Amino acid sequence: MNVLVTAQHIRAAALKPVNEANMNSVLVAFDRYGDEFGMNRVHRVVQYLAQLMHESGDFRYDREIWGPTPAQSRYDARVDLGNTQALDGDGKKYMGRTGTQLTGKANYQAFYDWCEAKGFNPPDFVANPDLVNTDPWEGLVPLWYWDSRKLNRYADQGDIETITKKINGGMNGFDDRVSHFARLSLVVLGLKPTQIREFQASKGLVSDGDVGPKTRAALHAELLALSGATTAQGFVSAPVVADKPVVPAAVETQVKKKFNLLGWLGGLGTGSGIGLSFLGGMDWRAILAIGGFALIAFLLALLLRHWIIAAVKDIRQAVEG
Repeated sequence: MNVLVTAQHIRAAALKPVNEANMNSVLVAFDRYGDEFGMNRVHRVVQYLAQLMHESGDFRYDREIWGPTPAQSRYDARVDLGNTQALDGDGKKYMGRTGTQLTGKANYQAFYDWCEAKGFNPPDFVANPDLVNTDPWEGLVPLWYWDSRKLNRYADQGDIETITKKINGGMNGFDDRVSHFARLSLVVLGLKPTQIREFQASKGLVSDGDVGPKTRAALHAELLALSGATTAQGFVSAPVVADKPVVPAAVETQVKKKFNLLGWLGGLGTGSGIGLSFLGGMDWRAILAIGGFALIAFLLALLLRHWIIAAVKDIRQAVEG
């Protein structure tokens, strides 16, 4: 396995005894294809295995337990899974297999097409779906699932919440996924899987045994260091940072021009109004009142102009700074 996670680590971190054959199938795929999918970075592998160990019950299950249950009986006509509407046995034929429970004819076809596109020369999984539970395909199905949903980017960010949602469609089993992540992380870091309190104390965290966001972030930072990166650097998939909006200086210039024009127009309008009033023979007291009002309005406009220009400057400095 071309990563820093071994079978011994997995056994130690598991909550229950592992199925050795199923675990080895996962390791076979890692050895053969892991580098191609960026799975030679310990922080990614720990996130990946934590999810897979939860989904497979520590590798105990690599196929669906068939009853059939009422839900399984409906698989036969699940056209959304690529099965036919006829009750022809498609449900059982394309039942869940491998650690991630590949289910439905359409998904078997999609996995086959992906393998073909990668040049892996796969057998016909649609004709014989049991072949997905042979090596290296059994361990490759989870890699396909992980790669097709581009989950490395979230592993690079230590975002187990989003990884869980992408895999599960919700947050079902989240606590168990976090538990597997913490236990495997601790083992890889040279501790016992139960030494979460000791790890927390060593990082200056509250030593309460709760693998909350701060503890997960500290574990992620340690795993990143093993991968040759820091949380400040990220690794390959750095978090997306939105471009910082900038208020161009040209905006300030345009505001000045428009308010200069407003001032001139206001002055011109006031002067013209007074001149026309004289020509019209208006009473001098009325003209004086109009002139006074116009002067006050003009002064207020000037004050408003300066206030807006100053506000624009403040906004630009705050945004750009």
